[in-house]
Amino acid sequence: MSSNGQHGFDSVGFDELLSNPFADSSPKTPRHEVPEPCKAASSSPELSPVKPQEHAPKPVEREAPASPVSRPTPSSRRTPGGRMTQSVVLDLDAGPLGPLGGGPLSEDSSPTASLPTRDSRPSRTDQVRQEIDALALQSNAGPSREAQEVPGLSRENSYSRSAPEPAVPTSKPSHIPLEQAAKPSFDISVGDPQKIGDLTSSHTVYKVRTKTTSSAFKVPEFAVMRRYRDFLWLFDKLNSNNPGVMVPAPPEKQAVGRFDEDFVEARRHALERMLVKVAAHPVLHRDPDFKLFLESETFNVDVKHKEKERAATSESKGFMGAFLSGAGVKFVEQDQYFEDKKNWLEVMEYQLKVLSKAIDGVVRQRKDLAGATYEFGNSLSSLSSTELDRELGNSLAALSDLQIRIKELYERQAQQDILTMGNTVEEYVRLCGSIKTALQARQKAYISWQTAESDLTKKRSSVDKLKRQGRTQQDRLSLLGDELVESERKCNQLRLEFEEVGKLLKTEFERFDKEKVEDFKTCVETFLESAVESQKALIEGWETYLTYLDREDQDQHESVGDRNGVSEEQQTSTNQDERRAEVAE
Repeated sequence: MSSNGQHGFDSVGFDELLSNPFADSSPKTPRHEVPEPCKAASSSPELSPVKPQEHAPKPVEREAPASPVSRPTPSSRRTPGGRMTQSVVLDLDAGPLGPLGGGPLSEDSSPTASLPTRDSRPSRTDQVRQEIDALALQSNAGPSREAQEVPGLSRENSYSRSAPEPAVPTSKPSHIPLEQAAKPSFDISVGDPQKIGDLTSSHTVYKVRTKTTSSAFKVPEFAVMRRYRDFLWLFDKLNSNNPGVMVPAPPEKQAVGRFDEDFVEARRHALERMLVKVAAHPVLHRDPDFKLFLESETFNVDVKHKEKERAATSESKGFMGAFLSGAGVKFVEQDQYFEDKKNWLEVMEYQLKVLSKAIDGVVRQRKDLAGATYEFGNSLSSLSSTELDRELGNSLAALSDLQIRIKELYERQAQQDILTMGNTVEEYVRLCGSIKTALQARQKAYISWQTAESDLTKKRSSVDKLKRQGRTQQDRLSLLGDELVESERKCNQLRLEFEEVGKLLKTEFERFDKEKVEDFKTCVETFLESAVESQKALIEGWETYLTYLDREDQDQHESVGDRNGVSEEQQTSTNQDERRAEVAE
């Protein structure tokens, strides 16, 4: 039995209970209520003696126990006299039945006197303390002394190897939707391609001009020179710095014909589209490597310095190291969402490649048609110069000029097909590769997590084995206990990283779908407008040539009519002279 001070009553009230051991068993006093002396003993300034006969058991017939909410009748209650009542705060050490072994407390008791829960029984607390002492992990994983002595200590707050303290993930989750995040404006252009170097080390550099309202940059407008490999470096760093983000990819490297005018223009346009997409992304535009790429005047030196800093501050075994160490772990997709996206990605990539091949065929045929039209025009021009008839020669020369203009229209249409439909389709073919890279980042995060889980299981097995050996391995047990807590923290951290990459990927897929619709809508509208303008110019050219032919025919008819009129007058004059001669004879 607990001490008097623990249960909130003084010695007088306690002696009074001892003098009447059966006072609480009166049939008219409910067993579910704490007796009145317990309520008022600690706060009464003076106690009047209680007559024993008032609480003596009466030989009456047994009744059913009263419900917890029932109250004794006024006649059966003891008159408290001038005592003051006070609620009693029960201690857990008294047991679940209260300090006197009675039933539940009455409604007059304070809410703080509620019974202890199943998870906070004193026996469980003692067991937890023994396990903490055995593992010597009081400072790392066990609850504090203050937490252990709280009566309502729950099982979640006690030491548990399967429930370590949650770790904060390295990648901070975004609580604000990416589309709603305020971002500065960027106006980026790539132009002025220049060939630099000799035959063995020649390359093309581009001028990257930037206008921005971002306060992260030193000045709002600047320009730098960058080559193709600098764009590749930026792409790699954005992928490594932002796992799960679909990074816009640069055009593929080409060894043959890389200095052709058409190829240089196509690459310049693709590089510009890449930077514009990166700047419009709510996450990538804040990347420090992107900032370095846009404004650094000494880019190569800054990159080498930054790589040295990363090598010095990086851990010996980071994300990729954990992935390589878990190379034997097989990734099995559990989320149907990502399984459907993978299947959809394969189908879309195949269809885009087929469409890109078809567009290349159309462009090639347009260029071939333009070349054939040019040869046809040159042949007509040569024929018109050898024709003796002036009208026919002029008509052939006009047709030759028309064919040269049609040849230019075909070439322009082929170039428009490349800049509109062709570049957009190739861009999304490259984006399919970026999506695969983002999905692989999720797989790497899963493998790292599973590898950490396997290591944690092994350490738990080692700790359990040492615990069964008794106290002979206390030093090693303490060391393994520290390692176990650290492994639990890392495992929980890797799990959170895997979940964060999955959430980010779902957001990226939503963004990708919206941008895809907008980009293809724009490119198809531009493609149709270009085709309509080209056909209008072609129709105007043919109408102009037909008008020229009509004018030539009219002039020819007028000249023929004039010659016929002169001949008729001469014939009439001759006939009149003959008649005069006959008359004279």
